[in-house]
Amino acid sequence: MANQEEKTDLPANFDELKKSINRMANWRERLDTVEELGKWKARETIELLKHSMAGDPVHKVREAAYRQLQALGEQVTMPERKEGHAVKDTKKILVRIKKSLPKDHSYEDFKEKLKKMRIDVYDTYEGEKGTDFDTWLEQLWSELRTR
Repeated sequence: MANQEEKTDLPANFDELKKSINRMANWRERLDTVEELGKWKARETIELLKHSMAGDPVHKVREAAYRQLQALGEQVTMPERKEGHAVKDTKKILVRIKKSLPKDHSYEDFKEKLKKMRIDVYDTYEGEKGTDFDTWLEQLWSELRTR
């Protein structure tokens, strides 16, 4: 922050930012919140960024929190990309959704039902997989066994 004056008080919308950083159904909002919190060098904002860096299910958000903390002068380690599923029991959740649909349902039906029933799961994987999300989800859908 060489050319920018550090803001050490709390932002006026801190309570709203605190809610946004924990809103699991919207990774883009969490990413924007991380960027906003990075403009404020206060104990509370740094704690929220550390919490996000350690626990957000979407790697892009964890990585952004890491960069913001570094820019604020914090000694932090780059978060590793988590192996396996970002959401616990993903296959079990997806099987339940597939079972709830008619036998001859389409991939689009499945995708819409997932979005309606478990926006948190949908959103997490959309953020985690990026442009490969549809390909990944469709392949998983085709492999799911319901009986």
